[in-house]
Amino acid sequence: MRDGQHDFDFNIGVWHTHIKRILDPFASSSASVELNGTVTVRKVWDGKAELEEIEADGPKGHWEGLTLFLYNPSAHQWTQSFANSKVGTLSSNIGEFKDGRVVLIGQDNSVYDKTILVKAMWSNIKPDSHQYEESYSNDGGTTWVRSFTANLTRLKQ
Repeated sequence: MRDGQHDFDFNIGVWHTHIKRILDPFASSSASVELNGTVTVRKVWDGKAELEEIEADGPKGHWEGLTLFLYNPSAHQWTQSFANSKVGTLSSNIGEFKDGRVVLIGQDNSVYDKTILVKAMWSNIKPDSHQYEESYSNDGGTTWVRSFTANLTRLKQ
């Protein structure tokens, strides 16, 4: 197996983010909210971890998020642990870099009355831009609906 310790190196730096969040991706309506902000990512533990801070503003005010990425060298996988300043709970996803993108999957019970699956994906990875998106599944992964998209452009290394 290849060593994936540097899979998230592309994410290190300061980024402008434009976020589009679907308010209820399981509803038939497509109401959404858009936010703009800054994402700051720094390397921890010589690249075996990264700490990401997100600050964005939109029609409902200021929002912040905090993400810890940890690399497990024996499993060759990454874990993403995320806390949302508005909800105050921690969710985790796990997965790996494959075919030019990172896909991490986990469970979340902070948004709906029941536990759903969450798929986090980084794609279109270039030196000065990339895309992050989340999709939700409430049927065990049979179908997925996009709930969140962030387009990031580099402000500085």
